[in-house]
Amino acid sequence: MKKQDLLKVLGTNIKKHRVRLNWSQAVLAEKIDISITFLSSIERGAKWLSPVTVIKLAEAFHIDSYELFKPENIFPDACQDVLGQYAEDIHFAVDSIRGKYLKQLGRR
Repeated sequence: MKKQDLLKVLGTNIKKHRVRLNWSQAVLAEKIDISITFLSSIERGAKWLSPVTVIKLAEAFHIDSYELFKPENIFPDACQDVLGQYAEDIHFAVDSIRGKYLKQLGRR
């Protein structure tokens, strides 16, 4: 993952948690003692933040700090499209395998 990709992941996650808590940028900026302009730059993936600010964010969101750096989608968009297209077939296959496995367990 490139630096710019990591900045985007970080910004997206910060915004996601801020919105989850129904906080404006002004509210979050005040809670972690940074300017709204700087927070906006972080959420856009344009600025890095200090380790202290990462810790403040994690504490404000009540999450572990590493969660701010986790990509939401571990599959590329093309894979997401394929998985979505075949979701019903995948569920059917998993249920079939599970059923056969449970049947075998019952025979023993």
